Amino acid sequence: MKHYLSVAFILLTCIMYAQQVSGKIFNTENKPVEEVSIFNKSTQIHTHSSTTGSFSLNKTKVSDTIYISRLGYEPRTIVVTQDNLNTPIIITLNDANISLNQVRLVAEIDAFSKFVDVDVQASPVKSSQEILRKVPGLIIGQHAGGGKAEQIFLRGFDIDHGTDVNLTVDGLPVNMVSHAHGQGYSDLHFVIPETIDNINFGKGTYYADQGNFTTAGYVSLGLKERLNNNYISIEAGQFNTNRLMGMFNVLDTNKSSAYIASELSLTDGPFDSPQNFSRINVMGRYNYKLAGDQELSLTLSHFQSKWGASGQIPQRAIDDGSIDRFGAIDDTEGGETSRTNVLLNHTKVIDNDKSFKTSAYVSQYNFELFSNFTFYLEDPINGDQIRQFEERLTTGASTVYEHRNIELGQNTLFKYQAGVGFRYDNVDDVELSHTLNRKTILDYKALGDIDEVNTYAFLNTEFKTGKWTFNPSARIEYFKFQYEDKLSETYSDKAETKMRVSPKMNTIYSVNDKVQLFLKAGMGFHSNDTRVVVANNGQSILPAAYGADLGTLIKPTDKLALNASLWYLFLEQEFVYVGDAAIVEPSGKSQRLGIDFGARYQALDWLYIYADVNYAHGRSVEDPDGENYIPLAPDLTSAGGLLFDNLGRFSGGLNYRYIDDRPANEDNSIVAEGYFVSDFNVNYTLNNWTYSIIIENLFNTEWNETQFATESRLYDEVAPVDEIHFTPGTPFYIRGKIAFTF
Repeated sequence: MKHYLSVAFILLTCIMYAQQVSGKIFNTENKPVEEVSIFNKSTQIHTHSSTTGSFSLNKTKVSDTIYISRLGYEPRTIVVTQDNLNTPIIITLNDANISLNQVRLVAEIDAFSKFVDVDVQASPVKSSQEILRKVPGLIIGQHAGGGKAEQIFLRGFDIDHGTDVNLTVDGLPVNMVSHAHGQGYSDLHFVIPETIDNINFGKGTYYADQGNFTTAGYVSLGLKERLNNNYISIEAGQFNTNRLMGMFNVLDTNKSSAYIASELSLTDGPFDSPQNFSRINVMGRYNYKLAGDQELSLTLSHFQSKWGASGQIPQRAIDDGSIDRFGAIDDTEGGETSRTNVLLNHTKVIDNDKSFKTSAYVSQYNFELFSNFTFYLEDPINGDQIRQFEERLTTGASTVYEHRNIELGQNTLFKYQAGVGFRYDNVDDVELSHTLNRKTILDYKALGDIDEVNTYAFLNTEFKTGKWTFNPSARIEYFKFQYEDKLSETYSDKAETKMRVSPKMNTIYSVNDKVQLFLKAGMGFHSNDTRVVVANNGQSILPAAYGADLGTLIKPTDKLALNASLWYLFLEQEFVYVGDAAIVEPSGKSQRLGIDFGARYQALDWLYIYADVNYAHGRSVEDPDGENYIPLAPDLTSAGGLLFDNLGRFSGGLNYRYIDDRPANEDNSIVAEGYFVSDFNVNYTLNNWTYSIIIENLFNTEWNETQFATESRLYDEVAPVDEIHFTPGTPFYIRGKIAFTF
C-alpha cells in the first residue's frame, strides 16, 4: 500500500509541475508588449512574451509567485490559482518611469545588458557619438571631421573602426568586410539616435547567433517599432552647430502602424579650418500584423554625409608654434559617404513556444575619404594625401527557428534556436590612390573589385535543471573571397574559400533570485580582408579567438545591481591589410586578461547612479618582454554618471568617461595620454515642450581624442620624426535644444 501511495504522490507531483501558465500581455492602449520577463520565484524558471504578447511558463503549480516586469512599466506580481492553470490570463501593464526595480535577475547569457538598458532608457542617446558609449567598457574616438566612423576600444583592443566587434541594427549588419579604409569598418551615423529603442550587447566569443568580428564582443541596436507621440526638436550651439530632427506617426491602427523620422545636422566644429560638416538622415518604418500571429516590418532609410577635416597633427608643430591645438597641417582632408538600406523583418508565432524570425536586407553604400597621415614623408613636393574609395552593394538574409519549454523529464526544461543565413558583398572600384588637393590622382596604389560571400548556420541549445542552466552551441561559417586586380598587366581574378566551426559552452548557476554565477567559454573569429586572403594564398584567412569569462551578477535589493567578471582572450596569428598603405602586415598571436566591474544604484525615485571600471592586460605572445605591447590598446577605462528624473519638471545627468595612458607603440617608448572628460545636460518640461541645455566637456579639459605613433615629415624638415600625432578632443561645447511632443 505504501508503494502505491508513493507512486501516486510522484505522479501527482509530475502532473502539478507539468502544468503551465499562459496568456497575453498588453499595455493600457491594448497593444501587445513583447520581451516582458515572466519569472517564477519558486522554480527560477522564466520566459519572455513574443511579439504578439503571448507567453507560456512551464512547471508551474498553484501558489507559485510569478513576477512580470519590463522597463517602462510597473512590475506585476501574480500568485497562481487553479483558474490560472486552466485558462489563459490577460495581463495589462501600466506605464511607469524607468527604474532599476523593473529589471529582474534571470538566467540568461546576456542578462547584464538588461541592466545596462536602464542606463539607455534613463538617459536616451543624444548624439550619434553617444550610441556606442552606452556599452560598458567601450570607448570611442573621432579623428576625421565627424563624418568618418569612430575608432573603437574594447577589452584591450584597439578595434580601429570595427575589426573585433560585431555591430548590427535590427539584424542589418554595420561592419563592412574588405572595406577601402579598413576591415570591418563600421559607420553607425545612419542611425537617428532618437529612433533607438534598446541596445543589446555581449562581450567575448560566446554567442552562437553572432558571427564574423565577434571577438571582443557584439552590439545590437533595436529600433522603435512604433511611436507613442509625434516629436520635433531643434538644436543650436557653438561652432555653428545646428540640428533639426523630427519623428511623425503616419499610420496607427490595430493591425498596422508606420512612422517616419528625419535628421539634419550641420557644424563647423572647433577647428581653425571649418569642417563644413553636413549629414542628412531619413528613415521610414511600417509594421503590419498578418493573419495567424504574424508580423511584418519594413524599414527604409537613407543617409548622406559630407565633411572637411583638419586631420591628425604632430605634437612638434604645436610645440614650435606653427599651429595651435585646433590647427591643421593639411586641411584638404575630408570626404563624403552615403548609405541606402531596405530591411524586411518577419515574425511568425506558431504557438506560445514556437516561432520563426526572418530578416532580409539590401544596402547600397558609397564611400570616399581623403587623408594625409605622413604629410611630406613619401612625396616631399606634392605631399602624401591619399584617396580611398568604393561602391558597394550588400545583400543578405537569415531565418531563425526557436522552440521553448520542451520538458525533458521532471526537472529539466530544454529550448533551442536553429538558424541559417548568408551575406554577399559586391564591392566595385575599391581604390587607394595618391592624390593632390583632392583633385589630381598622381598614381594608383591599389584598384580592384571584391566579391565576398559568407553563409552560415548555428544551433543554440539551453538546458535548465534546478538552479543550473547549460548553454552548449555551435556555429559554422563558409566564406568565399574573390578579388579582381585592375592594376595587373594581365587579367587577374583570384578566389579562395574557407570554413570555420566555432563551438561555445556557457553555464549559469542561479544561487537564488538575487545572485547568479556564470562561466562562459567559446571560439570566435574575424575574417581577413579579401586582398589579404588572395595575397597570402588563403593562409590565416579566419584567425580564431579563444575566450572565457568567469563572473557574477548580483541584485541584493530592488535598487542595487552589481556585476563582476574575470576574462581571458587568445587571438591567433593573422595578416592585416593596411588600407592606408596597400600592404599586408602580420600581427602575430596575442593574449589578453582582464577584469570588469560595474554597479547600478537607484538611490532615490529620481536619482540613478551607475559606474563601470574595466581593466585589460594585453600583450603580443611572440615578441620579447618590453617589445610586446599592443599599440593603443587601453588597459584601464571607466565610465559612469548621475541621472535624475521625476524631479518636478526637471531631468538630466552628469556623465564621465576615463581612459588611462596607454602605449602608442610596441616598446612603450611613445605614450598616448589618457583623459577624464565630463558631460552635462539638463531638461525642463512644461506641458508638451522640453527645453534642454547640453554641455560636452563641462570642465573644458584639454584632451586628445585619438592618438597615433606616426612617422611623418613636415614640408621644411630634412628628416622624418616618429612621435604622437593626435586629433584634439572637443573643448567646452554648449548647445540648446527645444523639443515639442504632440
